[in-house]
Amino acid sequence: MLLIGYDIGSSSIKASLLNAQTGKVLALATSPKTEMEISAPHPGWAEQQPQVWWQHIKITTAEIKSQVKFDPKDVRAIGLSYQMHGLVVVDKNRNVLRPSIIWCDSRAVPIGEKALAKIGSEKCLQRLLNFPGNFTASKLRWIRENEPSIYKQIDKAMLPGEYIAMLMTDEIVTTPSGLSEWILWDYQDHEPAKIVLDEMDISPELIPKVMPNFSIQGELTQKAAIDIGLTPGTPVSYRAGDQPNNALSLNVLDPGEVAATAGTSGVVYGIGGSATYDVKSRVNTFIHVNHSETKPRYGVLLCLNGTGSLNRWLKNNLTIESSYPEMNDLASKAPIGAENLVILPFGNGAERTLENRDIGASIHGLRFNCHQHSHILRAAQEGIVFALNYGLEIFQEMEIKIKIIRAGFTNMFLSPLFTETFATVSGAQIELFDTDGSQGAARGAGIGAGIYRSLPEAFTGLKRIVHIEPNYTQRQLYLDAYKIWKQTLAKQLNQL
Repeated sequence: MLLIGYDIGSSSIKASLLNAQTGKVLALATSPKTEMEISAPHPGWAEQQPQVWWQHIKITTAEIKSQVKFDPKDVRAIGLSYQMHGLVVVDKNRNVLRPSIIWCDSRAVPIGEKALAKIGSEKCLQRLLNFPGNFTASKLRWIRENEPSIYKQIDKAMLPGEYIAMLMTDEIVTTPSGLSEWILWDYQDHEPAKIVLDEMDISPELIPKVMPNFSIQGELTQKAAIDIGLTPGTPVSYRAGDQPNNALSLNVLDPGEVAATAGTSGVVYGIGGSATYDVKSRVNTFIHVNHSETKPRYGVLLCLNGTGSLNRWLKNNLTIESSYPEMNDLASKAPIGAENLVILPFGNGAERTLENRDIGASIHGLRFNCHQHSHILRAAQEGIVFALNYGLEIFQEMEIKIKIIRAGFTNMFLSPLFTETFATVSGAQIELFDTDGSQGAARGAGIGAGIYRSLPEAFTGLKRIVHIEPNYTQRQLYLDAYKIWKQTLAKQLNQL
């Protein structure tokens, strides 16, 4: 009995083939091998062609089939994880009308601010737990205002994972969790948020029907099955945004548990049992995958747009090393605090923790007579950790306590320097697991298809591989460096 999970990211598409009984991953595939292109026609914009995601779904499926022999009929369910907050619009014939406006695109910030002013911050926080901000609803309104001819053709607007599910099943559905990513879920009335739809003058007919995250949301059509090489009728039984799904992949489902990622963006995602919010909406509350009215579960999300993207930029533009491990090794040769060299890693669009300001990335305190290549690399990794910790201080204001952070052993968590800095500055233990979003999606598919009798059963085979404690002997040095970083950020914000 097999399960397949796909993770539709902005950098790549990943796929996992999982043995449902043992929880063992039989095959893994990633496509492309280098990062997918993100188009930026104007400053602050970020777009991708949705059709390209489907091409890489086909490639990863073929690669899985080449790694291990199996009968596609033994695949009992498919799960999907996807980049959050993106927007895909299609016409009545299911044709894509324009490139997807993806998560790190900041063009709709003024639209969200205008909606906030009209609805009122108190009502937004009470009903939406967030400000409309630069989320998917605001992006759809941007199309209405700036591309009216396209807007008139829209039959359905959806998130990236919903588009892929549409191609698989010919069904267009969403979830309460997905609508909360739009900032289109009314937590008071438990339905799509009319106050946002009315204010933005968006027809509710454009929004797909709502189904649970764990449910049969359609079956592979004959056409889709031939296209990707699987069996018609295979159910698509789970769908979730990448951060709620990452939490699922790490068995982070209950209050007090925390998941993190450090890929293109950096995210800390903590679970709560009550509908809480930040009064400035600098971190955001969404419906978690296992939420129910009788057993509520909310995910409070802190996002740093410029995480792995900063590391990748350094690799492509300022380094002579051929690999990230070599960069990590060189960074570790510089002292803690990089001799007062500070990097603010905000170069990937408007940042929520900065109240949707787009201040760009910047380097401060560079001295030609002492700073070397290693200092820049260390200051970059420390800057990312410090920016995440800056957001974690908002969690503390919300009385969300963090003792243990779980993450996949991948991306920047492969760097010993990054993990030690993160653990020491935050004061939390870090547990790293051999898992990723595609594996979580496969486990979610098993839950949604009823293959697993309980949630704990779905995590058979999930193993912790690394445990990192804070470096208490050097913690003060890290905190001193963090203090200098915060002072630099404050000066930069005041200047702007």
